[in-house]
Amino acid sequence: MNAKTYAIIGCQHGHIEIFIQEMRELGFACIGLYERDNRKLAEAIAGKYGIPLVEDCERLLGDEVGIVGCASINSEKIDVIELCERHGKSVMVDKPAVVDEAGLERLKRVVERGRIQVGMLLTERFRPSIHTVKKHIDEGRLGDIVGIGTRKPHRLNASSRPDWFFVKEQCGGILIDLLVHDFDLLRWLTGKEIKRIDGVVDKNMLPQHPTFYNTVNLQVVMEDGAVMQLYADWHTPEKNWTWGDGRIFVTGTKGFAELRLEGDPLLGKEALLLEVTDQAEWAKVPSEAPPWTISEDFVRRIDGYSSILTHECILKASEAAIVADSRAVYTTSEMKGV
Repeated sequence: MNAKTYAIIGCQHGHIEIFIQEMRELGFACIGLYERDNRKLAEAIAGKYGIPLVEDCERLLGDEVGIVGCASINSEKIDVIELCERHGKSVMVDKPAVVDEAGLERLKRVVERGRIQVGMLLTERFRPSIHTVKKHIDEGRLGDIVGIGTRKPHRLNASSRPDWFFVKEQCGGILIDLLVHDFDLLRWLTGKEIKRIDGVVDKNMLPQHPTFYNTVNLQVVMEDGAVMQLYADWHTPEKNWTWGDGRIFVTGTKGFAELRLEGDPLLGKEALLLEVTDQAEWAKVPSEAPPWTISEDFVRRIDGYSSILTHECILKASEAAIVADSRAVYTTSEMKGV
């Protein structure tokens, strides 16, 4: 890529800072940021990084722009992707890229036409601890993988959320919004495809937001019969030491690994990778960083080099989340704390 410039179209979530920071480290300059509605967040991020705010997104699609980053309302990201395609700009979006079957089909058509590269901030692959577990699995250290369990409790901070976050049609809901990461990890860690998904999405809070659900439990069966468990909620207490005590448990025929992605409240915030195998007792395992960041991975793909994340990865994770959402049973329990 020759033009080391990019722009931001859509700034509805702070996740876009991951992209901004990493692109800056790669020597890219952001020539402007456009956000139609969430001016408070846009102004804060623009001020923090010295990025000009613009009133017309078309100004950010000229010849001087090489790449576009996008953290629009989830349901509107596909509109930005198609806008970028019309102008020949590859685009990196926050997750999820799409929130329903119609959006997925539109995304598939963009990929099939092959005019641009589309990236999604599936950042979990690029955590050193998860990268290390993947390496150990590939080396056979844990044996054949027979089960993976993930826990993703999240802090809600409802008063700070924009209105669209509580509307399933716009946000996608807890399953699509949060577990798209996990569907990607299941395929990546096991090297297997997803065969079957069942589960429950439950609501027992915020009756003023009828389409907002706060917990999800899924059982996922892979093509080799291995059974996985995915869980997420919006119940992390306000005083918790982190936004969410994410854990991943990997069970193999020769070993077991536990990842404490945000650390441990008694030990510190450094991510922990613990392993025990048939040959080695329980121990904390040093994590190895991946060869590059997710933003560099995207730039490599644009430039025609090998990448960790591909269009197929993004489409398969998005499709799994949307299929799971269509198959899950949605329930409403007795309202708590209202």
